[in-house]
Amino acid sequence: MDSARPRSFGPRLLVAVTACWGVFLLLDLLLSGRWWFWLIPDLAPPLLFLAVPVLLLALAAVTRRLRRWLVPVVVVLLLAGLPRTGLNASALLPGRDHAPGPAFTVFSWNTEYWDTTDDPDAFYRYLRSEDADVYLLQEYLAWVREVPTPIDRLDRIRREFPGYQVVVLGELVTLSRFPVLAVPPVGAALPAGAPWEATFAAKKVLRTDVDVHGRAVSLYNVHIPVQVDTRQSLLGGDFYRTVRTADAARREQYAALEGDAAGNTRPLLIAGDFNTTPAMGDLRGLRSRFHDAWSASGDLYPGSWGGVLGSDLWRLDWAFTDRRLAVERYAFADQRGMSDHRGQELRVALRP
Repeated sequence: MDSARPRSFGPRLLVAVTACWGVFLLLDLLLSGRWWFWLIPDLAPPLLFLAVPVLLLALAAVTRRLRRWLVPVVVVLLLAGLPRTGLNASALLPGRDHAPGPAFTVFSWNTEYWDTTDDPDAFYRYLRSEDADVYLLQEYLAWVREVPTPIDRLDRIRREFPGYQVVVLGELVTLSRFPVLAVPPVGAALPAGAPWEATFAAKKVLRTDVDVHGRAVSLYNVHIPVQVDTRQSLLGGDFYRTVRTADAARREQYAALEGDAAGNTRPLLIAGDFNTTPAMGDLRGLRSRFHDAWSASGDLYPGSWGGVLGSDLWRLDWAFTDRRLAVERYAFADQRGMSDHRGQELRVALRP
């Protein structure tokens, strides 16, 4: 009798772990993007939604007593979590989207405090090397004593990019070779003369309408607020208050962006640092309405941010278009050590 207990412990543990994963997956499907606290579990690398069920499947397949019913259960869990892994099935398919209309190039990048932590000459050489028609850049600021601080580099930007028009809103900078037609506010307008700090906190979406070969196109430069403050302890109440406050700010920015884009009658492109992974429900609105540029990527797992692990396990940077634009190329660029984010390179064509 006693000798049977060790032999049964393994299968029981496997069943328990499978049940726990099933509960976690169900909660994730129900709560991600809907409850502020779930921003914390959402920090996990999206590849866990592949790695965990694959491991469970391998263990279930060699467990004779359980495999008849446990293998189908794990397969269901694998299929349910697959859309959250960030895997790009389009990379396995031949062909890319093309349109006969005029094309233009876009480079979107979170610069990580502009040139303040890099050699400025190398920073601008890197930007110029992209030779994009449009630049959508985030974190035009310095980080001084743990506080975001405004900087003034407009004179140098104009020298480095002659022929470009420059639009700045808080920490967001858009450079365009095309004529700027308008800069409509997204969300509630700030009072005239609002201080930089207020603009930085409230304005995380910069819309710039430009004339692309005779057609008006809207470009949305986005930086959704980060959800946690890693300097705070998980054991302290301040950590959770920060997450709850960040969730409210993120929802406000997403609502403003989605509302403006939904009512926009012009061809549009949305790109930037969303601080949101493929596993998170925050992107439901954009992903259901607009086309994700990654279908033009050849990467099976497009990752743009590595964090402390030093590898690009998270995709935090996204680009979307509506049906009037075709994304002919999409790739993440080598940031050459100047940012913790990789830049997004796009070639986009207007449909007739």
